[in-house]
Amino acid sequence: MSYSRKSAQNALLYPREVMSEKFVAETVRQIPPSGIRKFFDLVLEMDGVISLGVGEPDFVTPWHIREACIYSLEKGVTSYTSNYGLLELRELISNCYKKDHRVNYDPKSDVLVTTGVSEAADLAFRAMIDPGDEVIVPEPCYVSYKPSVSLAGGKPIPVPTYQENEFRVTAEQIRKSITKKTKALVLSYPNNPTGAVMRRKDLEEIADVVTENDLVVISDEVYGKLTYDGAHTCFSSISGMRERSIILNGFSKSHAMTGLRLGYAVGSEPLIAAMTKIHQYAMLCAPVTAQMGGIEALKNGDGEMQKMVREYDRRRRLVVSGLNKMGLDCFEPMGAFYAFPSIKSTGLTSEEFAERLLKEQKVAVVPGNVFGECGEGYLRCSYATSREQLIEALSRIEAFLDSL
Repeated sequence: MSYSRKSAQNALLYPREVMSEKFVAETVRQIPPSGIRKFFDLVLEMDGVISLGVGEPDFVTPWHIREACIYSLEKGVTSYTSNYGLLELRELISNCYKKDHRVNYDPKSDVLVTTGVSEAADLAFRAMIDPGDEVIVPEPCYVSYKPSVSLAGGKPIPVPTYQENEFRVTAEQIRKSITKKTKALVLSYPNNPTGAVMRRKDLEEIADVVTENDLVVISDEVYGKLTYDGAHTCFSSISGMRERSIILNGFSKSHAMTGLRLGYAVGSEPLIAAMTKIHQYAMLCAPVTAQMGGIEALKNGDGEMQKMVREYDRRRRLVVSGLNKMGLDCFEPMGAFYAFPSIKSTGLTSEEFAERLLKEQKVAVVPGNVFGECGEGYLRCSYATSREQLIEALSRIEAFLDSL
């Protein structure tokens, strides 16, 4: 039988989608789609929705940063950069860590500029994980960590955190989760979705466990500049942790540069070199236009950033107070721009509550269970939207609760 006739018969026996599906890797098949996207898709189908679901600043990128990007394009700065990124940008990043955290990083070897923090996280996992390695992932957490570990051939080990302890993971919890296969620990503070912040003492106790068990830490600190009532502690500033940690950070949250996709990683030379090896084959370099914007942001962006933080703080107090007054017990977030109220008193699951609230009152939130099993019974509500929208959203949530 000719190849063409055999192919035609197969097409009759198996629908095109079924034939194509068999080529998908089993690891990818086992990974569920993002729970956040489900609700974004529903929002797009409806009019008049107030969205508290998007983890994105509602502020436009400050003009001086946009102007730097535009000017670089007008000058014809559109070429590739070094795989590591523009040296001037890396020098500025290095200076920030020296000034803010008293940690020294060589801009030529210890700093890698990436296409957003998501790429930096993916590179970190792939650079370190061998098949079967276990990675401890405290939850609730950002939705990409566990899938990224799995895609790198590792096994994510979730560790739940609880409101009673302000959603902070403890050294003892980490110690109990360690096995002979454990290689790394993920930290993500200030936390998405809870807004939790780790105290320095907490991190020092975790550092002892990390040293005792010869682990490496991937610390996602993209919300590090968005803290309230207390400063953020960079994990690598803890004694002995500079060589045992990769710090992930970027410009999306602090400087409202989400669409420009600019992140970075800092760490010891061998770890950054391994990440760069993957980066140079997969991505080559971060967009040069975004890098030019990042240079301007680090040189002159503190004033605008602080204005945004002050506004987030006002919104934070408005939302947390409003949720508590209507009977939804809400932990006070100390960083990022999310509230994580408990809806356990309603008797609804997180998904039931979110779906009904969207359909009945046109308010979009994210069910807490998409951030891990221990997030069940909670909702993520972003307050990165205008005060007018937040006040109206609170009114609609209260009306929904009254209808139950």
